[in-house]
Amino acid sequence: MNEQVMSFLPMILVLAVFYFLVMRPQQKKMKAHQNMLAELKKGEKVITSSGMVGKITKVSERFFTIEIAPNVQVDFERSAVTGRIDATGAAVEEKKD
Repeated sequence: MNEQVMSFLPMILVLAVFYFLVMRPQQKKMKAHQNMLAELKKGEKVITSSGMVGKITKVSERFFTIEIAPNVQVDFERSAVTGRIDATGAAVEEKKD
C-alpha cells in the first residue's frame, strides 16, 4: 500500500506546482480584470484589445460605447476593453488583491 501512495506522490506534486504557478495567478488576474470592468464609468479613457483608445460615452450591461474620434462612437463588448488610461496617456495598473 505504501508503494502505491509513493508512486502517485510525484504526480500530486506536479499538479500542486502547476496550480500555484499557473492557474492561481491567472485566476487572480481574471478577477482583477472583471473588477476593473465593473468599476468603469462614463468619461473614462480606455484601451481595447484591438489597440483602440477612446473615452466611454455610454455604459450598458453588455457593451461600452466608446468615442474614438470627435463624433465617432463605436460599441465594444465589455470583454474587449483591456485597460484604463490615465490623463497622461499611460495605462493604469490593475489593483492586486
